[in-house]
Amino acid sequence: MKLLLDTHLLLWTASARARLSQAATLLIDDFTNEIFFSAMSIWEIVIKSALNRPDFSVDAALLRRGLLDRGYEEIPITSTPGLAVAGLPPIHKDPFDRILIAQAISEGILLLTGDAIIAKYPGPVRLV
Repeated sequence: MKLLLDTHLLLWTASARARLSQAATLLIDDFTNEIFFSAMSIWEIVIKSALNRPDFSVDAALLRRGLLDRGYEEIPITSTPGLAVAGLPPIHKDPFDRILIAQAISEGILLLTGDAIIAKYPGPVRLV
């Protein structure tokens, strides 16, 4: 199964695994699953780290390198999910999360999230 991790799951996978739910851990650690992360998540981390958000205080370059070294695959941002955002219902206002949802839909990948609001979106989104 192809899994796209939302930004918080990426951060927790890298440095706070105890924060991951058992369901998330099982899916992420299952070697038969392909794990993806979005370039948007790296951008979000850089921006929110610069705003001194404590939950984003990591070196984004080191995080990215570590994810790639673990075999995670990076999905670039193209105009396709950008256009797909227009078709999303106005459930969540965070532009980073909306792009992740649109990417999951556009790429046909299941988005894993720990955010109950994101999980309200129709399509390939699972709360873990």
